[in-house]
Amino acid sequence: MRRLDALDWVAIGLLAVGLVFLATGLLPPAQAEGTLVRIGPILVFLGAVIVLAELTAEAGVFDAIAIRLTILARGNFVLLFVLCVLFAAITTATLNLDTTAVLLTPVMLAVAARLAIPGAPLAMTTVWLANTASLLLPVSNLTNLLAMNRVALSAPAFAQRMVLPELASVAATAVCLWIFYWRRGRRGMDRYEPPTAPRPADPVLFGICAAACVIFIAGVVAGLELAVVSPVCAGVVVIAFAVRKRGSLRWGLLPWRLLVFVTGLFFVVQTISDHGLAGIMHAVIGDSNGPGGVFRAAGTGAGLSNVLNNLPAYTAGEAVVPVANHDQLLGLLIGTNVGPIVTPWASLATLLWYERCRSAGVKVAWPRFLRTGLVTALACLAAATGALVLTI
Repeated sequence: MRRLDALDWVAIGLLAVGLVFLATGLLPPAQAEGTLVRIGPILVFLGAVIVLAELTAEAGVFDAIAIRLTILARGNFVLLFVLCVLFAAITTATLNLDTTAVLLTPVMLAVAARLAIPGAPLAMTTVWLANTASLLLPVSNLTNLLAMNRVALSAPAFAQRMVLPELASVAATAVCLWIFYWRRGRRGMDRYEPPTAPRPADPVLFGICAAACVIFIAGVVAGLELAVVSPVCAGVVVIAFAVRKRGSLRWGLLPWRLLVFVTGLFFVVQTISDHGLAGIMHAVIGDSNGPGGVFRAAGTGAGLSNVLNNLPAYTAGEAVVPVANHDQLLGLLIGTNVGPIVTPWASLATLLWYERCRSAGVKVAWPRFLRTGLVTALACLAAATGALVLTI
C-alpha cells in the first residue's frame, strides 16, 4: 500500500465509484456490460502494448534508436530538437498517438540518458505531440475515425481539410516546447558529445524484439485491429524472453493501474452521461456552425477532455452537435485531440506515456506539467481552430 502513488489511488477510487454506481442501480447492469464489451479491445491493447514496450526496452532496441538519433544531430541541440519534433509528429500522424506514447517515449528517454541531460524536455516532446499532432489522418486518433464517418469525408478529403490545423497545432507545440523545456536555460548544455553505438547484449533477443515492433507498426498502418496485432507481437516477445532471459518476465509488467483506471473511468462517464451530461453539453456548445460555434465546440471539447477523458468527451459532444454542422463537429474534434494535455487522465496516450516514464524511473513534476500544459493547450487550440475557421 505504501508503494501506491497519487494516480494509483485515483485509479482505485474511480473503479470504486463506478462499482458503487453499478451496485446502486445508477448504472444499469446492461449498460455496464455494454461498456465492458466496448472497452474490452482497448484493455487488451493497453495490456499487450505495455508488455511489448517493457521487454523491447529491456532488449536494448530503444537505446539503439536513441543513439542513432543523437549521432544524426551531431552534437547540436537545435538540430536534435527539430529531429525529435519531426519524429514525434510524423509518428503520431502516420501511425497513431498511442503508438507514439508507447514506442517513442522510451526512445526519447534513452536519448536523455545517453546525453546525461534531464529527461523532461524529451519526455514532454513525446506526450504533447502524441496529442497535438493527431489531427491529420483518420488513423492518427480514434476520434478522427468517428468524425470522418460523421461528416462523410474520404480519408484524402479528411486529410486535406485538416492539414492546416495539423501544421498550426504542431508549430504551436514546438514553440511552447522550446520556451518551456528545450532552451539553453532549461537543458543546461550548449552542445553534447555524440555517443558511440554499443553492440546489443543479446543480438538474437534484440532482433526478435525489433522485428516485433516493426510488425506491430506495419499492422497499425495496414489497419489491423490493435486488439489483435498487439497481443500477437507481445506474445512473440514474451516467448523469446522465456527462452533466452526468463528472469525478466514478472507480473509487474502488466499495467494493472492503467487497466483499473480505464475501466473505472468509463463506468463513471457512462453514468454521468445518462444523468444530464448531454443537456449540459448542448447548452455549452450551442447550434451555430459559424466561427463562434466552431470555437465554442473546440473549447468545450478541450475542457471536458481534461475533466473526464477525450474519447467520452468527443462522444458526448458529437451526440449534441447538429448533423449538418460539419465545421462545428471538426472544431469539437480539434478540442478533444489537441486540448487534453493538461491533466494526466485526459487521454489514454498521456496515461501510456506516464507508464513509460514511471518504468524508466523518470519523475513527472505534476504542478509544472499542469501549468505548461494549460498554456500549450490554449496556444494549440487557438492556432488549430483558427486554421480550421480560415478554411470555412
